[in-house]
Amino acid sequence: MVEITFIAKPGCHLCDEARPVVERVVAGFPGATMHEVSILDDPELEARWSEDIPVVLIDGRPHSSWRVDPVKLADRIQARLTA
Repeated sequence: MVEITFIAKPGCHLCDEARPVVERVVAGFPGATMHEVSILDDPELEARWSEDIPVVLIDGRPHSSWRVDPVKLADRIQARLTA
């Protein structure tokens, strides 16, 4: 199982653009799950990522920020599933 974490905040236009991209890619992999967290709910996340949102983590490791390339995300998920 591959866990995708989407770090965002309400009102972030880049987050609103990236969210459907991440959701669509993750939906193509039965072995992957996605959950979203808001930096407003976690002071540590806000301190670390506030200038970089949206942030995509794969199994807790940074994959991308600001913009999400669906091909690169799919490739990384596939690599993690076959590792």
